[in-house]
Amino acid sequence: MISLSGYTLGILSIAYGMAMLIPLGYEVIYAGTHFESFAISILLCLLVGGALFFANHRRSYDLLAKQAFLLTSLSWIWMSLLGALPFFFAKMDMSLVDMIFESVSGLTTTGSTVLTNLDAMDPGLLLWRSIIQWLGGFGIIAFAIILLPVLRVGGMQLFHSESSDNSSKAIPLTGKYLQLLVSVYLILSILCFGLYATFGMSLFDAFNHMMTTVSTGGFSTHDDSFGHFDSIPLKIIGALFMLGGGIPFVLFVKLVVQGQFTFHRDEQVVTLLFIILYASILVTVSLILLPGTFEKKLIVDAFFNVISIITTTGYADGDYQFWGGLAVAVFFIITFLGSCSGSTAGGLKIFRIVLMAKVLYQQLRKLIYPRGVFPLRYNEKPVEGKVINSIMAFFFIYILSNIVIAMLLALTGLDFVTSLSGAATAIANVGPGLGEIIGPSGNFASIPDTAKWILCAAMIAGRLEILTFVVIFVPAIWRP
Repeated sequence: MISLSGYTLGILSIAYGMAMLIPLGYEVIYAGTHFESFAISILLCLLVGGALFFANHRRSYDLLAKQAFLLTSLSWIWMSLLGALPFFFAKMDMSLVDMIFESVSGLTTTGSTVLTNLDAMDPGLLLWRSIIQWLGGFGIIAFAIILLPVLRVGGMQLFHSESSDNSSKAIPLTGKYLQLLVSVYLILSILCFGLYATFGMSLFDAFNHMMTTVSTGGFSTHDDSFGHFDSIPLKIIGALFMLGGGIPFVLFVKLVVQGQFTFHRDEQVVTLLFIILYASILVTVSLILLPGTFEKKLIVDAFFNVISIITTTGYADGDYQFWGGLAVAVFFIITFLGSCSGSTAGGLKIFRIVLMAKVLYQQLRKLIYPRGVFPLRYNEKPVEGKVINSIMAFFFIYILSNIVIAMLLALTGLDFVTSLSGAATAIANVGPGLGEIIGPSGNFASIPDTAKWILCAAMIAGRLEILTFVVIFVPAIWRP
């Protein structure tokens, strides 16, 4: 296990070092002020990564399930530490916890930030923040589609056949499938960048926002986030690509490889679109009820912000806390939901909500017809009882985690609203919370350091579907 961990962390270190060449090149071309910080970070990543890789290199490894849990958590923690290196060597006015918080938030595509005055910040560091999110977004897709179904976390075994069925002509091998995922991710990224640049963003803004849109991360190059652009076409483009990031990438692969358009037949996609439509209507109604505030463009604002939150992107386009009580309630509820499994989005995931609703309906029918037989099906396929049990266990730990994190945050001195929404936004990997401190117009800079460490753990746990992270604290996993 130690050899495999060293081998994996070595590869990740080398990959991070190579990714840092992009902001390093930008610093060179545009005479940035943090060339040295990236150069040192790259050198450190390559040296440490190379040493770990060659010291632990073997032709093959046997990986047990409990080892996979441990290695996955260790990898995400390691990448979070590597992502903080440029901030550390840049000698910014940031504490260690702030540097790690920013890196964790980026890698997990949460989008919460402790940085202010982004408009005057060194472009190389802004670019690095966006790159972390873009890399994290793809890592999340691969993790959710390839590994989670095998580990049977939170009902994800339901999708095992979609990613690892060797009989499928579209995805015969895991390696081939990863290549297809990369291709789809790149295609969406290129399209997003092109449209952003065409409709008014500078090339720098378009490149950064492309990476944080497709990854549903939400980092921006401006303090007022996406609201800086105040453009209806850009909001529509952003909403469409955020939605694309929240849809299962398996469906994109089927479209590209087999030419099959099956989005409308996927229950979680249809449910997601229904929730977006219904939530957007409620937010629009809330805006209409506010005297003197309704304009046609606010309909676009409603859809943009709803999609931003439910896909866990977290772009801020105005402070929706002032849009009325109904709007605030809607945004708080959809913070927990998230989008589809196999996407870059976080949250509870729509497929679990769909199945829990079906279980409830099944139980109600059994009460009415005690002798009736009501098979449970999802996407026209039968669902096993162990899948339902796994989903119920996940739902319980999801709610319990929110309660525990909220209580821990409250112990650090944060108020009720900040603690509750902070826990929800960290575990769901959304970004902005509610309240004056961490709301859409605020950030996490002023909260206590202890609270930041708690939120770092919550963001990683949420990104790893909670159980993958929590299970490493069970003593049995450490036994030979």
